[in-house]
Order: sequence, then structure tokens, then C-alpha cells
Amino acid sequence: MGTEPNLKTNWRIYMTGWIKTLRISRMMAMALALSIAAPALPMMMPSVAHASDIKVVVNNIAITSYDIARRKAFLGLQRRKGNLTQIATDELIEQALKNYAVKSAGYRIPDSRVDQAFASFAQSNKMSAKQMAQILNQSGVTTDHFKDFIRTQIGWGQLVSARSRSNGGLMNEQEMVAKMLERGGPKPTSTEYTLQKVIFVVPASHRSRDMPRRRNEANQMRGRINDCSQTIPLATQLRDVTVQDIGRVLELRLPPNWKDEVIGKQAGQTTRTKDTENGVEFLVICRARTVSDDRVAQLEFSTEAVENGNDEVGADILKKIRESARIERR
Repeated sequence: MGTEPNLKTNWRIYMTGWIKTLRISRMMAMALALSIAAPALPMMMPSVAHASDIKVVVNNIAITSYDIARRKAFLGLQRRKGNLTQIATDELIEQALKNYAVKSAGYRIPDSRVDQAFASFAQSNKMSAKQMAQILNQSGVTTDHFKDFIRTQIGWGQLVSARSRSNGGLMNEQEMVAKMLERGGPKPTSTEYTLQKVIFVVPASHRSRDMPRRRNEANQMRGRINDCSQTIPLATQLRDVTVQDIGRVLELRLPPNWKDEVIGKQAGQTTRTKDTENGVEFLVICRARTVSDDRVAQLEFSTEAVENGNDEVGADILKKIRESARIERR
């Protein structure tokens, strides 16, 4: 297949972007990268695969033989060993538990977010989304199965992050000092951004009609801004435009959907516009400065722990969900 050399040579590039987008562990990112980069595609799904039976029900979420077959194809690409049917079933039960928790917490991951992550993954491997879909479908994994996995990871990441923040989400002082002594050297540094958000409000009933015009107006305003003191005076000249002072935010605490847009920007610059549920939005960077203090150290070391798979908050949530879950094997 012509796209495979690109996949093999660019999987490290993909890993970095994928972790930023989905906030999954480095080990999982490597497994995914290696699976898609696999040169052989031996597992072709039979045409009758859609006529499947329900094998497990997890809190009213059905796992079918077709789901298990697709996950087995994924495991096969990863060169996983052992009873692949059992491993696939266990992974899908865990995924169903996570989906149940995400839905119960009120999180809804839009298709556009999933499609964006899928397209970013393909782009990082120098492919189009269509080419990526072809590889997944030929391998027996299928695009839908992979996108379901993406949706779960995004939702679960949001849930765990929110629970972590509500519990403080940081190493205590003793843990931080121990980590600094282990690493040696000065305290880590980070960039602190002072931000404003500009919202060109578009009512839900007018989105199809007004969004293109509002995007154009937002981009025109962006071109006139070179300082945060200008934002409110400019907004008052326009209709249905709101300015929110976000305040100071460390780089590690930037909202995931804005993080890549903000990092590296200087005072007076703006992000590109985004379509949101409120209308059309962009951020203005009022100030960007390098800071180094105990809070930065706590954030960096705590984030590192999560990315390395030491996510005690997520493990604890999953354990409690499993204990009270209804899991019926058929």
C-alpha cells in the first residue's frame, strides 16, 4: 500500500499531536501508532460481520460479536499475543464503563470534535482522512470503531480532568519536593497567558444563515486588534459582540480546544476564529510571560504523572463504576 512508508516514518510526529488532542497515555499513543503503521493487513472482515450477536451488556450498553471482531483486528495490528477474543472483550467492557460514566456526567462529544481528531491523526501521518479510513477499513478495524475509541478517550479525558481539578489535581508539597530532588536542577518554567475571549453571538435558530457573515466580521475585528485595550471599544461598535476577561492562565491549564492556538503567541496577537455553540469566538493574548514557581512545578509534575499512565483519579473512578455496574455475559 502506497501510504505505508509515510506511516512508518512519521509515527513519532503523530504521537505528539495525538497526546495533545486526546490526552491519552504515552503507552496507548505508541500502541496506536504502531498498529496503524503495521505493514501487513491480514485481517479482512467478512461481509456477514454486521449480522452479529450480543455477547455482553454493560449497563444497557450492548457489545456485539461484530464489535469484538473489530477490536480483535485492532489487537492483531498491534501484534498483541494471547487470547485476543478475551482481551478484546475486556477492553470493550472497560470502554463501555467509561462511556457510561461520561454520559452520566453529562458530557457530549460532538462528531465535529471526533472528526477533527481523526483528521489531525491522518494529517500527522501525511495522509488524507479518506486514506486513513481506507487503511482502517481494510484492516478490519473500521473507521467507525476507531472513531468510537476516539470519542471515548476525549470524553474520559474530560471527565477525569474535571474530577482531578475538583480534588485539587496536584501533587502535595512533599511529593513535589521529592520529584524536584529526584530530577535536580532549577524549578520548571511555564508561560502564563493573560487572555480575553471575543464572542460574536449567533442564536441557534440563525446559525445556518448567519455564521458565514459573523465569521467574516470576527476576522475583520481580529485584523484591527494589536492590544487588549482596543477590544472593548471595537466590540461596542458592533452588534451582539461580547468580550470576556479570562484572566491569567498557565500553559498547562489552557483549555484543550484552545491550547494549540494560544501556545507561542505574543501579547497583542489573536487566535483564529472557532465556531462554537455560542457563535464565532477567538482569543486575544493580552500578555505572555515566563514564570517559575511552586505552582508551575506542581502542574508540570502532576501532568507528567497523568501522561505516563499514573492516573490514580481515573483508575479510582473506573474501579467504583465497575463495582456498581451491571455486566451480563451471554
